[in-house]
Amino acid sequence: MSARHPSPRTLRRSALAVAVAILLPMQALAQSTSPQEEQAAPQAQVDAKTLDTVQVTATRKVENLQDVPVSVTMVSAETLDVLGSGGNDVRFMSGRVPSLNIESSFGRAFPRFYIRGYGNTDFRLNTSQPVSLVYDDVVQENPILKGFPVFDLDRVEVLRGPQGSLFGRNSPAGVVKFESVRPSQEFSGYGKVGVGSDNMWNVEGAAGGGLTDQWSARASVLFQRRDDWVDNTYPGPNDGFEGYDESAARLQALYEGEDFEALFNVHARHLNGTARLFRANIIKPGTNDLVDGFDEDKVALDGLNHSELDSFGANARLSWNLGNGYRLYSITGYETVETYSRGDIDGGFGAVFLGPGNSGPGLIPFASETADGIPDHSQWTQEFRIESNYEGAWNWQAGLFYFNEDYDVESFSYDSLAGGAQDGYERVNQTNDAWAVFGAVTWEATDKLELRAGARYTWDKKDLTVEEYWNTGFAPCVLAGKCTLAQLAAQEPDGDLSAHPEDKKFSWDLSATYEVNDDVNLYARVATGYRGSSIQAAGAFNAKSIAEPETSTAFEAGVKADLWDSRARINAGVFYYEVKDQQLTAVGGSSNANILLNADKSSGKGFELDFQAYLTDNLLFTLGSSYNDTEIKDSDLAVSVCAQCTVTDPTDGAGKALIDGNPLPQAPDWTHNLTLRWGLPTANGGEFYAYTDWVYRSELNFFLYESKEFTGKSLVEGGLRLGYTWGYGKYDVALYGRNITDEVQVVGAIDFNNLTGMINEPRLFGLEFKASF
Repeated sequence: MSARHPSPRTLRRSALAVAVAILLPMQALAQSTSPQEEQAAPQAQVDAKTLDTVQVTATRKVENLQDVPVSVTMVSAETLDVLGSGGNDVRFMSGRVPSLNIESSFGRAFPRFYIRGYGNTDFRLNTSQPVSLVYDDVVQENPILKGFPVFDLDRVEVLRGPQGSLFGRNSPAGVVKFESVRPSQEFSGYGKVGVGSDNMWNVEGAAGGGLTDQWSARASVLFQRRDDWVDNTYPGPNDGFEGYDESAARLQALYEGEDFEALFNVHARHLNGTARLFRANIIKPGTNDLVDGFDEDKVALDGLNHSELDSFGANARLSWNLGNGYRLYSITGYETVETYSRGDIDGGFGAVFLGPGNSGPGLIPFASETADGIPDHSQWTQEFRIESNYEGAWNWQAGLFYFNEDYDVESFSYDSLAGGAQDGYERVNQTNDAWAVFGAVTWEATDKLELRAGARYTWDKKDLTVEEYWNTGFAPCVLAGKCTLAQLAAQEPDGDLSAHPEDKKFSWDLSATYEVNDDVNLYARVATGYRGSSIQAAGAFNAKSIAEPETSTAFEAGVKADLWDSRARINAGVFYYEVKDQQLTAVGGSSNANILLNADKSSGKGFELDFQAYLTDNLLFTLGSSYNDTEIKDSDLAVSVCAQCTVTDPTDGAGKALIDGNPLPQAPDWTHNLTLRWGLPTANGGEFYAYTDWVYRSELNFFLYESKEFTGKSLVEGGLRLGYTWGYGKYDVALYGRNITDEVQVVGAIDFNNLTGMINEPRLFGLEFKASF
């Protein structure tokens, strides 16, 4: 068994965060100012800048972040504006929140979220993830829906898991909540135009206000584009890659009556561009270095690369004041998506059996070009929830939830050596029905101690059927003619291509908050969660596989404190979680497998830190840090390994890697992020400012097994923004840069064929103007 140990360099980079995590809570606990000292405070200190109170909805109610007994990080609209300056998709949040990692093998279309190292690397379009994404109170279950663009948001909340009581199934790792700016009676909005490298355009706008005394509305739009920045040196069907154009819109209408409120939301997205770009043999054998002479601006591909996506959704969020301290909520949501993504999986051209000079770069054992799509999809959700708002010690909430999803997934294969002719097809239908009953109670046991408890019972059923299949290419049932659906069924032990798992699970949580003083709260929480069964359809390389439901239990404790008369704030905590029967996906390997597995157990432990402070009235500093130590615990679990890499795990008699003791994939031990904003006020409400942001991620495994080549190096990326605001913040013009050091690293890989990798986003510079009203 191989083990991964942090390097001295990694430990040095992490030492500052550890020191801050230890020392600042101690100072917070010791902080206590007497009335006499408060009266003696100089006027300059009273007038000094302070941090705003942060409101979150982590418990389905609006509360002060410092009072919530859950590990939560809130990302503000201003921070989202800065990080998204380069037109990047939701992956720009990766590492910007402690213990949050986001990656994709589909580009902008299919983000995969990991919290505390707990996520899912599966790239299938019917996969489930243990991190739930909730957009304007509606769960976005299909992985394609999770990539909706980030614009005109009030905030993003990252709730670390499990969140199985109030947010339900498929949230054992946590929940990422996106909250749009709501309409209001006040006329307001903004317009933003950004231009940058590679003819990048980022255009946003929103406007809204009162229509009548009771109705208001808000419309938001987004358009982003970028030219191809990677040239194709092979005369294939594409001349270049990595370009895109994307548009999205949201229209909201709000009715505010005396005892009734209704918020309606309609939204849509269109994406046309390049799928994830795979690059053959970019990793130097025996190392995780890029090959000598690697040029990120060039590839040589003979296959087609294209991605297109259209989605539409609508929801109605209604609430009634029932009197006597009760309020009833109804949330109805509908989502649909259609997508198609095609890529050259081998990452090069030709094949080695064609002879010298007819393939490359490096070794291309055989050509591989595939596509996946969703031609038909619908998701309906309905929630009813009632809550109390008593003045006494007890309060509660309870509700019912229903979920229905029905969609088709298509998979295609193409022969790159025959001009891209289609040589395989599969269509799968999956339906999912789930309902749940849930509740939570809060008890103010004393003036200092508050206790909370939550529970949820869920029934969950999936049905999957392979409706059509044929293959004339490289497959286990290759015949003189074509491989058919019947022949595919013959590969199954039971001859059945359908699956119908049904799960019933109970989840709960208990938490406590203790107020040390007006500025410091201590909290502790224990919670459980679960993810429903997952299904992998039979295909050319795999038999049908089903992963049983996984369950998780987590413990956490921490401190939330305001410091230095609210000029600083710290949230810090430690955690431990254990997952039973964790669903893992053995992706790739020399057999090109995509098989679902259940590990006996996995675990994670570590800490998180969020710190903000006005070091001076004009200098704001933030620091986020996390440590995640994850481990797979299953002495018998073995997976297929890569064809060309150097595996460092022990193997069984069949040549498979034994992964007991390995960390979870895409789970870095350390992440750090910091920002520094300095401003120089001028007359008439103007300000010159400089804003820099940096993120560090330690090395990680791309797959379940460990190998020298597929261990991602540590990554450091930085951003810089130099600007001027005037009109008391109404107008802003800035020069900006993303990945300003032009760091280039492998951040993902394809392992079945050769040493194919994917790299991070390139350096980008631009100019942006924003006007608010």
